[in-house]
Amino acid sequence: MGFVRGVWRFLVGVKDALAVLLMLLLFAGIFAATRGASIPHVPDGSALVLDLDGFMVDQASEPGFSELLSGSGDTIRQIEVRNVIEAIHRAGKDKRIKSIVLDLSGFYGAGQANLQSVGTALKAFKAGGKPVYAYGTAYMDDGYYLAALANQAWVNPLGAVFLSGPGGTGLYFRDALDRLGVNVQVFRVGTYKAAVEPFTRADSSPEAKAANQALADSLWDNYVTDVQAARPKVKVEAMLADLPARVKAADGNFAQQALADGFVDRIGTTTEFGTAMAKLVGAGEEEGPGSFAGVMLDDYLAASKSTRRTSGAGIGIVYVAGDIVDGDAPKGTAGGETIAGLIREAIAEDDIKALVVRIDSPGGSVTASEDIRQALIDAKAEGLPVVASFGPVAASGGYWVSTAADEVFAQPTTITGSIGVFALIPTFQRTLTKLGIGTDAVRSTRFSGEPDVLTGIGPATQALLQASVEDIYRRFTGIVAKARNIPVKRVDEIGQGRVWDGGTARQFGLVTAFGGLDEAVAAAAKRAGLDPAGVRVIDVEPSPSFPLALLEKMLGPKDRQDNGKTDMVGQITRASQIRAAASVAQALRLADGPSVQASCLSCAAFATPQVTKRDRDTLARVARAVVQ
Repeated sequence: MGFVRGVWRFLVGVKDALAVLLMLLLFAGIFAATRGASIPHVPDGSALVLDLDGFMVDQASEPGFSELLSGSGDTIRQIEVRNVIEAIHRAGKDKRIKSIVLDLSGFYGAGQANLQSVGTALKAFKAGGKPVYAYGTAYMDDGYYLAALANQAWVNPLGAVFLSGPGGTGLYFRDALDRLGVNVQVFRVGTYKAAVEPFTRADSSPEAKAANQALADSLWDNYVTDVQAARPKVKVEAMLADLPARVKAADGNFAQQALADGFVDRIGTTTEFGTAMAKLVGAGEEEGPGSFAGVMLDDYLAASKSTRRTSGAGIGIVYVAGDIVDGDAPKGTAGGETIAGLIREAIAEDDIKALVVRIDSPGGSVTASEDIRQALIDAKAEGLPVVASFGPVAASGGYWVSTAADEVFAQPTTITGSIGVFALIPTFQRTLTKLGIGTDAVRSTRFSGEPDVLTGIGPATQALLQASVEDIYRRFTGIVAKARNIPVKRVDEIGQGRVWDGGTARQFGLVTAFGGLDEAVAAAAKRAGLDPAGVRVIDVEPSPSFPLALLEKMLGPKDRQDNGKTDMVGQITRASQIRAAASVAQALRLADGPSVQASCLSCAAFATPQVTKRDRDTLARVARAVVQ
């Protein structure tokens, strides 16, 4: 026995030694990587290059450890919109920056509300006498929105301007579930609560379709208005009404058609564009044609002075981004306990005098939404004013959270409302029958084993579940009525699960003012008795784990992200594939989420499509199950 213990101690010692050696090697690598790092150089008279490959989001998802370690490039890049706006603000005051270049060839979207915020920053930059140039291959809706603001927009000779407008095809699973023998028990409140319809219908209900059509029309009207304000000669509706004939008149050349209709100003290759830019800002350090003096977004942020104050009293910004889920969650997903904990930490921070809750979420768990709202109420009880700022989407549970705020800022194109509640429970009695599996039970009361997903939910339990959903809906409408000073009856009328654009929501009183994050911060500062011009902004976010932070430092986002710029057809097709995958992933998250939810599935048709690593894993499992 003593020999065995000795061998065991030896093996443990070897294991500990290897662990220490691994840590030493890791720190040595970090030291070597960071020691030689230098602050990027910003040439005088150069261009700030905003290479917007991927999506712009309010809060980027935290990559997984294995993803960073392997350097896998299957995750589409996420760029935080606050960094883009901050860089534009800095560049406007930076004498070294002569212009901005928008590289939009790999841009897949940002949501109209965030596009409006970036557009406001670009307009301010141009008002300072500095020009903006845009280059793209396939300009889709979101990419062209930004390109329209450029002093000069270029398109690749093989490219196009392909506008489609908001909306798209949704998936409905009723017939598939029937074939599998799966019943879906639904408990809901709200005429327009269409989140459950994919599981109960083969198509959209007339009420839901009418509501979604009205939302799509409103968003499109805002888009066309903004584009034509930037380019008065562009006639979006006329071009789309006669696009095939216009392309035919240009001998099938989409780029020539876009030039003829005034959507772009120049046609040229990337080399030709770079050569033209070199005449304006000077040649770049790289040898070869098409190189011009420019600095990339991440490098510029590292090399320039922040417009934010770094000390003194300030405003804390809490981000509620992505699905609202119970428990803890990394950045990019709104974990109820995580965000509530961050708010409690902010309350204890002496420098934070007010909070802005930035919401870009279609909702999710009712309990998690209430956890976040209650934490904000606690902050107000401690004397901290709370202001809400809506991103592209702030619906259902996202709107629930906002009821703690004294003011709510949104863009006219923000997707909001969806005040409604539902519960979704699948049952498998028909599936078991098809498989020839019998069931039997022993019960002490009629509620034993309920809700019974094997043999079906009993009538008494169904009544209780429906009563619970109705109670939560009453609570939802009640807190909205109290927060926004609207009669409960009126909240019920504009609620019912219906989704609204920000402009309509403001007319109803669900939104108190138009504006982006900057306007919300200024309002919070005034409520705290601070000067908005000199306020300090403090991001209240979860810190990445130590290993992830180290790997990020060593590898950097550019070394692990490659979104593969492609031709016009390839980019449009890939965008469609992303939307389809996001739609399926959203439905799977809904089915796999908590039973009682305040969530807006219809928002996915209008929001920036996102597929997280968790979504990809789920889709892969479903695909394997279907194949088998």
